[in-house]
Amino acid sequence: MAIFHHDFDKPEDYLHHRAPYLLVETIISIDKDSIVTEKQISGQEFFLEGHFPGAPIFPGAMMQELSTQSAGVLIAARHNPMEVYNTHDPHFNKYALGVLVRVKQAKYKGFARPGDCLRVEVKLHEMISGIFDFTARVTIGKQLIMKNQFQLTNVLSSVLSGKES
Repeated sequence: MAIFHHDFDKPEDYLHHRAPYLLVETIISIDKDSIVTEKQISGQEFFLEGHFPGAPIFPGAMMQELSTQSAGVLIAARHNPMEVYNTHDPHFNKYALGVLVRVKQAKYKGFARPGDCLRVEVKLHEMISGIFDFTARVTIGKQLIMKNQFQLTNVLSSVLSGKES
């Protein structure tokens, strides 16, 4: 299968996610097997109000999602099976890129709060039989707050939308 290289200006050009669920705000760097992104926690995120009232903490599940979205940007940018790629039309692309299929492990070592800037460093270790194997580190400054291992794959958009089984 041919692989295509794409360079866009914004995270939403790589991902189909949109606000309020698009978590990647800034792409710092991308190369063949790694990406660095950032997310500034504003305090206005829809999920913070209830997690936890009076002590808002960025949820661990959302840190997993942030690392998964970052890996999805890497796939769309450097491992894309589509020569022409458009995330602004939900029916345009043949494949949905970077669908989460497995979380191997996640370790949480700290808390993230409004005002913190999350830096996500994702490494692609291997791609076997259509499965991308990643590790990620989420930091605030020099403090590691999460590390995880997970796998993503590309699926037909028709399968993701439920129009084909």
